[in-house]
Amino acid sequence: MNFRVRFQPLAEADLFALYDYIAHDSGPEAAERYIDRIEAACLALERFPRRGTQRNDIRPGLRTMGFERRATIVFQIRARDVLIVRVLYGGRDIESGWEASEEL
Repeated sequence: MNFRVRFQPLAEADLFALYDYIAHDSGPEAAERYIDRIEAACLALERFPRRGTQRNDIRPGLRTMGFERRATIVFQIRARDVLIVRVLYGGRDIESGWEASEEL
């Protein structure tokens, strides 16, 4: 039974910002390839959503999964959905990855 993967607005904004950052330094082709790999890793959660590390210390039900040693995919499982909450790059602090008042 597959889950549906959905990208929350902050995760989408993270991917756009990451694309711009990589495109500036390494060109648009490299940025597109990297973003495609991150999106593929996220979409793979539809089959195996309970991967990664539980981070109930931050928020109940929150999980994280490293990606190629430079990014962290932050997600939550709800019913039959996997919500990609954030995509943090370059060692950004998970705890400060969103405002305390934000709804996950």
